[in-house]
Amino acid sequence: MERRRIGSLEVSVVGLGCNNFGWRIGKDASREVIAASLDGGVNFLDTADMYDTGVSEEFIADALGDRRKDVVLATKFGFKMGEEKEGASPAYVREACDASLRRLKTDHIDLYQLHTPDPKTPIADTLEALDGLVKAGKVREIGCSNFSVDQLKEAAAAVKAGAARFVTVQNHYSLFHREPEAGTLAECVALGVGFIPYFPLANGLLSGKYRKGQPHPEGSRGKDAWGPDLFSEHNLDIVEKLVAFAEAHGHTLLELATCWLAAQPAVVSVISGARSVEQATQNAAAGNWKLTPEQAAEISKLVS
Repeated sequence: MERRRIGSLEVSVVGLGCNNFGWRIGKDASREVIAASLDGGVNFLDTADMYDTGVSEEFIADALGDRRKDVVLATKFGFKMGEEKEGASPAYVREACDASLRRLKTDHIDLYQLHTPDPKTPIADTLEALDGLVKAGKVREIGCSNFSVDQLKEAAAAVKAGAARFVTVQNHYSLFHREPEAGTLAECVALGVGFIPYFPLANGLLSGKYRKGQPHPEGSRGKDAWGPDLFSEHNLDIVEKLVAFAEAHGHTLLELATCWLAAQPAVVSVISGARSVEQATQNAAAGNWKLTPEQAAEISKLVS
């Protein structure tokens, strides 16, 4: 699988999002999903301490074992973890990192990300604490998530000479959620920051499971409370156009959604979650279609 660089790291163009672990699938199923992903060429695993309050990290540690050396392991901090455990104050940055290292059973985190901005803590203070973790060897690179253009600029301006800086930002981006195109992607290019899209399949709308005139699969997200809005007739009409385009080129809708993101400026890895070996295998294979600029533009027009 193609690899792309973020700082000193090289990550697969398709990554594995580990938010299902604990919340939606157990330890054995998580182990199988990770194994299938690695066998498919994925080397980038992304989790967060808040995913089932640390359980996702524990499941990853159990599944990797000796294969830890084969992966780029990313986790996040900042959202609530138990009583009064949240934010990005220097003391909590260090505490949260040590807790994740224990759960992951590793001596370092490859990419340590601030999960959400903390309005109570100056970003310069957070960056200084993260730089201390890098200098201590506990973290290799640092990143952020859910940052606006202004927040990215503020963080870049706050970095001291020779100190660690954010090398990635992880924000919501898919064919049905184009907000990063309003300035975030361009700012990432300008700053040399890699962009990592989350929710790349629009909460399953671009997975291929949802088709116009067909009932939503039982237990699917289309049955959720917010489903009727996202899974509208209008959006399903667009899905049918995208399916036709993908099939005309010998590919699936899942491959189209993944590779369209991979073709966008600054995108370094497209992380997708999986709850089964079949999903993990399909996700890993989805990065093999290399879109031409003309194809990517045509796909964009179909949705616009």
